[in-house]
Amino acid sequence: MKSRKRRQWPLLAGACLLAACVVILVGKSPFGAPFSWKDNTPAAAVATPLPTPPPREAVEFRMLDFDRGWVKYADGIAITEDGGSQWREALGTDITSEDTGDSLPIGGPIMELLSLEAGSASQDSPKLLSVTVGNASLQVKQSQFLTPRIGWVLLVSSKDSKNPLLITTDGGQTWVDGMTTEVKEAILKEKNHLQQLKMESALYGTKEDAKTVIGSKWKLVPDSAAPGDVVLVRHNEPGSITWLDKTYTLQPYGTGYFTYLPITMSAKPGKYPIGDQTLTIQPKKFETQYLKVTAQMESMKQDTGRIAADQKKIDLARSKSEPQFLFSGPFVQPVEGILTTPYGYTRYVNGKYDSSHLAIDLAAKEGTPIKATNDGVVALAETLYLTGNAIYIDHGMGLFSQYAHLSELRVKTGDRVKQGDIIGLVGTTGFSTGPHLHFAFWAHNVQVNPNLFFNTTPFRWVQPKG
Repeated sequence: MKSRKRRQWPLLAGACLLAACVVILVGKSPFGAPFSWKDNTPAAAVATPLPTPPPREAVEFRMLDFDRGWVKYADGIAITEDGGSQWREALGTDITSEDTGDSLPIGGPIMELLSLEAGSASQDSPKLLSVTVGNASLQVKQSQFLTPRIGWVLLVSSKDSKNPLLITTDGGQTWVDGMTTEVKEAILKEKNHLQQLKMESALYGTKEDAKTVIGSKWKLVPDSAAPGDVVLVRHNEPGSITWLDKTYTLQPYGTGYFTYLPITMSAKPGKYPIGDQTLTIQPKKFETQYLKVTAQMESMKQDTGRIAADQKKIDLARSKSEPQFLFSGPFVQPVEGILTTPYGYTRYVNGKYDSSHLAIDLAAKEGTPIKATNDGVVALAETLYLTGNAIYIDHGMGLFSQYAHLSELRVKTGDRVKQGDIIGLVGTTGFSTGPHLHFAFWAHNVQVNPNLFFNTTPFRWVQPKG
């Protein structure tokens, strides 16, 4: 038994030696892994390359606005919600039939707004055949512009771009493959412009009026006036106007630059050039009023020191006006009452010339609530010598309304008010012969006719063509 086992050992040793020789010669281990005979380490395995799938070719696209859009492929639709920076596969509820239907006007609301401006582009997108990116001219399958500056193109071959669409922010002079910081800033600027255009256009009475004003280089609203009136001026560039020896700065608002031009009582009839427009001043006559007051009241106007001190407060309050229009709706008459003194009357007190009455007096029962004529900021609410309890409201761009002789103040300086807010009560404080509201408008510290404003706004003073 033992002798048989001793005879088998030489056979096993020889078999092991033979296997080792095979490993060395063939270069593989007994376990099948690649082996290097030089350094006794496994050799790297060689992977079989997978075939590259063909690029996904787009059929068509549409940008619904600056952010939302879609690209249609044969096997589905990809959508973007950030102007093309990122894309994802559309789900069933992401896109409606209205978004993809042929009846949807491309850029309709945007182009409708832009049509208000002079030289605006047509509703149709330019049909581009090719675009240049770097030194390469690439064939275009479809193009779309939302504004004359912002547009996208779909290339014929998807191999030519990393992103589904190329974008331009300069009207097609240069194209970008994907979203960049500069592109984002340009789109944001365009959005802001359209927002300002929408805000301004809503202030005019009709779309035709908005187009008439916004589409003009210069516009006078209205272009014909009389002494005591005020004209709203719009220009499409910043600047200033010199009128009756005073200079008025054009303030930005919406997509234009504005100022009020007050027509003083001393303005002579005639035609005056304003920019490329002509302002016609028509002659106007005012009635005369005779008042009788007590000697005590008459003596009030002799206290020039107190009058001058109050005037400093008033001048300071009216020297600062917010550089925007603070109202959007029409102005309202602040109190229902009997008109005792119209605007512009030449007033004589106790037989002596006093002044022109550049306001309206509305007689009403003492304690009658007084409403703010429109939105604004209370520039001054204080008891003054001649006007008694008085309020000045800033409506922006140098326009103020004044309320005098109140029995009670219901607001204080700095308060923001809305059209129709109760700001005080009718009274007879100061230089007054009975309960009434002395109501005035000031445009750049010139008193103008309040009747121009009631139930309307300066933006609706556009005169019809004819």
